Amino acid sequence: MLDSINALRAEILSSQPATSEQLEEFRLLYLSKKGKISSLFEAFKQVPAAQKKEIGGQLNALKTLATERFENFQHSLSLHETSVVADDLTKPSHPFYSGSRHPISLVRKEICDIFSRIGFTIYEGPEIEDDWHNFTGLNFPLNHPARDMQDTFFITSGPDVLLRTHTSSVQVRAMEKQKPPIRNIFPGRVFRNEAISARAHCIFHQVEGLYIDHNVSFADLKQTLLFFAKEMFGESTQIRLRPSFFPFTEPSAELDVSCSICGGKGCNVCKHTGYLEILGCGMVDPNVLDACGIDSKEYTGFAFGMGIERTAMLKYQVNDLRLYFENDIRFLHQFISA
Repeated sequence: MLDSINALRAEILSSQPATSEQLEEFRLLYLSKKGKISSLFEAFKQVPAAQKKEIGGQLNALKTLATERFENFQHSLSLHETSVVADDLTKPSHPFYSGSRHPISLVRKEICDIFSRIGFTIYEGPEIEDDWHNFTGLNFPLNHPARDMQDTFFITSGPDVLLRTHTSSVQVRAMEKQKPPIRNIFPGRVFRNEAISARAHCIFHQVEGLYIDHNVSFADLKQTLLFFAKEMFGESTQIRLRPSFFPFTEPSAELDVSCSICGGKGCNVCKHTGYLEILGCGMVDPNVLDACGIDSKEYTGFAFGMGIERTAMLKYQVNDLRLYFENDIRFLHQFISA
């Protein structure tokens, strides 16, 4: 029994817990009800009566030693932790996470990069526009529905001041200030008085393009857009052009790309067609060229415009564009590595 007590005393004296976890292990090992010292007290019941006084005194001294060392270690660790906190007053109270660019910004940059590789340059304009640049210069008749309050946010300072409904207004500014050849893209935020849903919002972002030069054809437009679709969504992406109407282009078309969310099988985003419309396009109407001071008999051109949100929905397989405006950190964290 005395040999066990002496061996345990040497073990306790050699123990040097340096952390709170190690100190708790020390307590459980030596001072808990199932610890080594308690086991010796259980064994003490079998000690002959003649040896109980000596061995009992040794056991009590061993328990006192273990208790004192535990309390000393506890006090030292407490002082150390207090010193660390006091010395590092600049340490943040909680961890900071690296942020990222918004998915709309990521897609806008990628679109601009793709078109810049084939000679397009960025041209920007104001978000508050006048009637001429937003409507009249783009061949909108005075009775066109887009002029109605149901679609346009007019500003109270006058009937001709409004929030631009498309970045086509910047195309007019570019044609007024530049001479052909013109090859620009026009990214920006636009506003329309529409009901908010999974597929539409009253605030959204567009990138439009304009190319004017000698002998520009619809075939040039198709090849430009096919190049963009494959660069943006992958080499296997399919496109289709459907006849449409826009006041500022003739002929006009809408471009659909194969839906990457459902793989062409049909879903609520593509309305179960397997394709999703991403942009409108067409040959610039001669009336627009003439109104902006460009000779329509000498030059031709094409224009196109796409919603960045719709493109981002396809690229990142997001089925509700309202997520882009809600600032939900759980959603935005998914784009940290994008």
